[in-house]
Order: sequence, then structure tokens, then C-alpha cells
Amino acid sequence: MRYRPFGASGAAISTLTLSLGVENLARGVAAANDLIYSALEAGINSYRLETADPVLAEVVGQALANVDRKLLNVSLELGAGDGRKGSQRDFSAAGMTGAIDRCLHVSGLGWIDVALLEEPGEDELPQSSLNALKALRATERVRYLGVSGSGEVMDAYVSTGAFDVLGTPFHVNVDWKIRSRVRAAREKDMAILAYDYFPAELDTEKKAATLHQPKKGFFGFGGSKPKNAPLADAGTFAFLHRTSYWTAEEICLAHAMTDPAISSVLITARDAERLNALASVPERDMPPGLAAQIEMARVAA
Repeated sequence: MRYRPFGASGAAISTLTLSLGVENLARGVAAANDLIYSALEAGINSYRLETADPVLAEVVGQALANVDRKLLNVSLELGAGDGRKGSQRDFSAAGMTGAIDRCLHVSGLGWIDVALLEEPGEDELPQSSLNALKALRATERVRYLGVSGSGEVMDAYVSTGAFDVLGTPFHVNVDWKIRSRVRAAREKDMAILAYDYFPAELDTEKKAATLHQPKKGFFGFGGSKPKNAPLADAGTFAFLHRTSYWTAEEICLAHAMTDPAISSVLITARDAERLNALASVPERDMPPGLAAQIEMARVAA
């Protein structure tokens, strides 16, 4: 595992963050514990709770209880509901404060490192809520405030300077607006947590090969080349699925970690086998020329 500074705090965070949700409890508490223990053995010290579900918080807290708390980074997603059926989005001061208090009470974690707001709309985050979160930060029940999302409203939240952490999608074909947002966040010394490193548009060779295919022009010119042509898929991301000894997901994960602005990349896993496969990526070097291929395909967009 590799580690990077977490924003301006000076703390070290693993380049991978294990994201945990209520679906990780579907196979039972023992399986969830085994997954977290495997992550710890792999050197992962960063964990995100996708909801404020008390059962999830209790399981995570118990699994991490034997590790020095100062060595861990635990994020809590706020505002998107508690994971239970029918729960509503809630960015109110009382709702978010209550969610944090419940998680701390049942988990025994002592504090939440990052309170991460799930893409609040322009009118969803009142000043009273932000003041309540700042009060929790002042008492160190929460160490950092973060905001996560992909919409243009994120630019406004970054520009306020009120947040310490930005959660953002980041992958080989990410929009230039998001790259610009990441640069703006780093200029404000915000730590960057990346997610969606392997989007659905790239998860099969067929999708990756047709992502940037030019449309057929007037009189039939300008169309895509025959499938068996030597350069039929040039300028696309088809090569992600044709690289020996690497899966497309592993290449996309490795690429996200090459950007020095990214503090950690969020991964999900249902079992230890998948977790260990992803956890081995930080120690591998991408094949020569692969970074250039990614850049060429990205520019072709």
C-alpha cells in the first residue's frame, strides 16, 4: 500500500479508501468483519461509511477497535439518508448532528475524520447547518468538513473555502470541468477523495471501443472504420480491455492514483478476494506507453 498526505493536515492516508454500505452487511456481520480485517492487513487505513446506519457504524467501529484511532481516517456520508428504506435526504442541522452523534455513540470511534455532504443542492444546505457542522469541528467530534458530488454546484461549494475535503468522480475520461474543479480545490489546500474511477461507459470492450467513434458524415464519409481494420479502434479506450496481465478496472484505478492531486480513491468490495486484487494495484507500475494511450484517447474526445 502507498500513502499520501491528507490535505494540509499532515496526516497520512492510504491511496485506497474502502467504502462500506448496508449491502456489506447482507452476508452477515462475520463477513463484514473479515472484509475490514483484510483491508487492514492490506494496509488500508481509510474507510467511508456510505450512510449513517447505526448497525453499519457499530460493525465498523468494532472491527477497527483494536487499531490506534489516530492511524485511521473514517469518513461519514451525510444528507443522503441513513440507508433504510424510505429515508429522505436531510441536510438540516438537527438531522446531520443527530446522525453524527448516533454513529459516534454506537461505534465508539471517538470522532469522525470527515463529515462528507452528499451533493447538496443550492438550496439544500442552510447556513444553520454549516454552522452546526463547524461547531462539531471546533469540538473535534468532526475533524474535517467535506462536500461530494459531480454537479456544477460543486464549484460554488469549493469556492466558499468552507470545506476541507472534496469528493469527486475521477477517471480516464472525466470531463474537463471536473479536472478544473480538482485544481481549484487543491489551490485551496483541500484534500481530494476520488470515486467512480471505473464508470459504466468503460466496463466492457464494446462500450470502450465505441465511446469516441466518429458519427457517419454526409455521403457516407467520416464513418467508423471496419472492425478488422488495423486502426479501427484508435482513439478509443478499447485498449483498456486488451492489456496483458491487467484488467480494465485495474488500469483505471492505477491511472487515478497517478494524479498527485488525489489523496485517496474509493473502492468497493463484497469479499476479500476482490479487495486483495484491488489492494495490489498501488504496488504495480503501469506498462510503458499506457499513460500515453490514455491521454491520446482522452484528447480524442
